[in-house]
Amino acid sequence: MARRISPAAAAIEAIREADDVSSGPGRGLMGASVPAGGMRSPAEAAAFGREWAVVLADVPLFASLSKRHLRRVAKMASKVRFPARTVIVSPRRRADAFYVILDGKAEVATATGDLIELGPGRFFGEMALLDSGPRSATVTTKTEMLAMSISQRRFRELLESEPKIAFPIMSELATRVRRLETEA
Repeated sequence: MARRISPAAAAIEAIREADDVSSGPGRGLMGASVPAGGMRSPAEAAAFGREWAVVLADVPLFASLSKRHLRRVAKMASKVRFPARTVIVSPRRRADAFYVILDGKAEVATATGDLIELGPGRFFGEMALLDSGPRSATVTTKTEMLAMSISQRRFRELLESEPKIAFPIMSELATRVRRLETEA
């Protein structure tokens, strides 16, 4: 019997295969990035953008966006490769990007001292898209890591040109605030 995988997991696998982790652009460079479309033909770039949109649909902050809006957000994404043991974000640094892990592992060290391991499909830094405040945790790669990255600047430009994208995001944030208030 064939193993069933989620659409996001299938998209992540396709992105990893297209990237060729062993020899892709930016290999071994801290934070080396390549636009989501890379150096592909327009048709290949469009297909790649659809794969990014499937991955973003699994992120709670974007889950209620329309397919068209998911594709718009996905177009802003870049692939970023980090070597093992790289501190990607820390409370001493200003927030400026959101990441979805495509390949590799990272560890989150929270302010309370909890350690959380993240792997493919997991994400961090979503609040950075909306707020330039300091990070609330430290995220360090455990292995070489390939991630999708969306910069705060580009995301804000998108919100200015497509304000309807903001409403589902605000709804998700309100849900999070209510959940935190009931847990407190």
